[in-house]
Amino acid sequence: MTVRVMQTNEELMIARHVQRLIVRKGADFVPVCPRHFQRGRHERINLSPVRTTAVHGPLSEELLQRIQQYWQAANYLTIGQIYLQDNPLLREPLQVQHIKPRLLGHWGTSPGLSFIYVHLNRLITERDAQVIYLAGPGHGGPAILATVYLEGTYSEVYPDVSDLAGMRLLFRRFSTPGGVPSHVSVPTPGSIHEGGELGYVLTHAFGAAFDNPDLIVAAVVGDGEAETGPLEVLEERTLPQSCARRGGVTDPASQRVQDRESDRARPHQRRRRARDAHGHGYDVFFVEGDDPAAMHQAFAATLDTCYERIRDIQRDARENGVSDRVRWPAIVLRTPEGWTGPQAVHGVPVEGTFRAHQVPLSDVRTDPDQLKQLESWLRGYQPEALFDETGRLVPAFAALSPKGDLRMGANLHANGGTLAVDLDLPDFREYALAVEQPAVVRAESTRRLAEMLRDVFTRNAAQSNFRIYSPDEANSNRLGPVFDVENRCFVGKQIPGDEHLSPDGRVMEVLSEHLCEGWLEGYILTGRHGLYVTYEAFAMVSASMTVQHTKWLEEAVNLPWRDPIPSLNILLTSTCWRNDHNGFSHQGPGLIDVMLSKRGTVARIYLPPTPTACCRWRTTASAAATTSTLS
Repeated sequence: MTVRVMQTNEELMIARHVQRLIVRKGADFVPVCPRHFQRGRHERINLSPVRTTAVHGPLSEELLQRIQQYWQAANYLTIGQIYLQDNPLLREPLQVQHIKPRLLGHWGTSPGLSFIYVHLNRLITERDAQVIYLAGPGHGGPAILATVYLEGTYSEVYPDVSDLAGMRLLFRRFSTPGGVPSHVSVPTPGSIHEGGELGYVLTHAFGAAFDNPDLIVAAVVGDGEAETGPLEVLEERTLPQSCARRGGVTDPASQRVQDRESDRARPHQRRRRARDAHGHGYDVFFVEGDDPAAMHQAFAATLDTCYERIRDIQRDARENGVSDRVRWPAIVLRTPEGWTGPQAVHGVPVEGTFRAHQVPLSDVRTDPDQLKQLESWLRGYQPEALFDETGRLVPAFAALSPKGDLRMGANLHANGGTLAVDLDLPDFREYALAVEQPAVVRAESTRRLAEMLRDVFTRNAAQSNFRIYSPDEANSNRLGPVFDVENRCFVGKQIPGDEHLSPDGRVMEVLSEHLCEGWLEGYILTGRHGLYVTYEAFAMVSASMTVQHTKWLEEAVNLPWRDPIPSLNILLTSTCWRNDHNGFSHQGPGLIDVMLSKRGTVARIYLPPTPTACCRWRTTASAAATTSTLS
C-alpha cells in the first residue's frame, strides 16, 4: 500500500513526524517534495508497488477481517437497493422476477462512500468522537442508506425496515415513486446535505462546524464536485473561523473514483492534486489502491493521523491563541470506480471506468448471462455469513457500530432542531422611530435593524448561536452598529488601520453569495440562527440553493422524527425602488419571484407597507419555525 504525505518547508517537522508514524504503522511513505510543485517540472516520482501481502497497520488481523465483512455487507445492501425487489438475501436462485422493472441508482461512488463510513465508525468507537457525515456525491445514496441501516438507526426511525421483510422493503422503496430518493436526502437519518446540486458540501460542513468545537464534520468531495466554482472558492478559505471556536472539518476523503489512468499519467495527476490542495491551504494525505486489506490498513492509519492533527490544532489555539492560518488535514482517496464490482461485461471493462458509474449490469432482465453475473457478484459478498436467519446483521459485525447518539445516523447535530436554543430577542418596538408628523422624518430602517441586531449579539453572547453572513460590506448595507459589540471574522495577519477584525468574529463577510448562503444553511441545519444579507439582484446567484433548502423543509415537515430547525433569514438590500447610486445593475426582485411559487408552509415574503420604505421582509421556513427573509 502506498500513502503519500505532502511535505512543505514550513511544516517539515510535522511531515517527518507523520513519516515516522506511517512507517511504524507498516505503510510505505513517499514524500511529495516542494520541487514537484515547481512550474514546468514533470519528472516522475519513484513509486512503490501496491502491497497485496504482508499488510500491516493499526488494525489487528481480527478487526481487519470484521471491518472488511462489515464493508461487504454495506456493498451487498447497496447493490440490493439498485437491483432487487424480492429474494433479498438470495435464499433461492436469482430469477428475473426478483429484479426491479426499472434499474436506477449509482454504484460507482458507493463502495468508496461506505468504505469511509465504516472507518469513521471505528474512529468514533475508539475515540468517543462526535462525527457527522456529509456526502458530496449525494447520488451515492444507497451506500449511506446501507450504512445507516447496518448501524441500526434506520430501523429505529422506520421500524418496518428491521428484518428480512424490512430489508425487502428497503430494496423495493429505493428510487421508487412513493419510496425514498436515490440521493442522500431528507428522509436519510444523519443527513444534512442532499448532494444533488454539486458544489456545496464543504460550505455546509464549515457552517456545521462553526461554534461546534467538539464536532468533526467529515465532508466527502466527489470528482465532479471538485470541478465546481463554489467548491473552488470555499477551498480558498480552509479556515474561515478561529480553530479555537469551531469543530474540525476534514475531507475523508476528496474521493477520486475516476477512470483508470495510465502509469505514465498518474504521477503527473498526483503532483497536480497535491499542488492544488496544498495551494488551498490543506495538509494533504494520499491513500491509493485497490487491494481492500492494504487499503483498510492505510486508511485507518491516515484517519488516525488526521484526527490527532485536528485535535492538536484546536488544543494549540485554545491554549495559545490564533495568530495565523493553519493547515487542516485533507485525505485524497483514490479507488477504482465501482470498486469490487464486475470487472467486465461481455469482455468490455467496467470496474475502474465510466461504465461503473450508475448500473453496471443494465440488462439483467433480458440477458441471462448478466443475470448470472449479478447473482455471482452478490453471492461473492457472502450474505449468508453476514446476516442471520431473521435478516439482521450478525452481532459480531453489528458490534463495530458506535452506540446511541454517537452513530452518525443518530447524531443530534444532524437533526439540528433537537439542539436548537431560541434566541433571546429584544422587543422590536423598542427600536421604533418617533414620528411626530407625516413626511418630516428621514431615517434608514436597516440602520435601526442593525441596532436591534447589535443587541441580539449582546443578549446571546453566552450561547454563541447567532451569526451574520454578508457577501458585501456590512457598512454599505447600513449594518455598522453591530460592530459596536462584534467583529468581522478574519484569520490572518492584520495591518495598521484594520478595524473590527478578529479570528472569533461573528460577522462572516466574503464576496461569495454561495458561501454565505451555504454557511448559513449548515449553521441552521445544526440548530443555530443567522441572517444572510445581500443586494437584491445578487441574491439570484444563490437562489437555487435557497430553493433546495425550501425543498428540504417541505419534506422535513412530513417527518415526525425531524425536529423543526431555525429559519433561514435573508435580508435583501439595494431594492428596485432606488434608482440612484448603483442604479439598474443592483435591482431585480428575482428571488421574490422564485419564492412566490413555494408553499406557505415553507416560505414567507414580507413587503414594506409603503413604496418609500427601504426594507422588505421575506421568509423561508418550516411550518413550525417561521423563516424570515428580510429584503
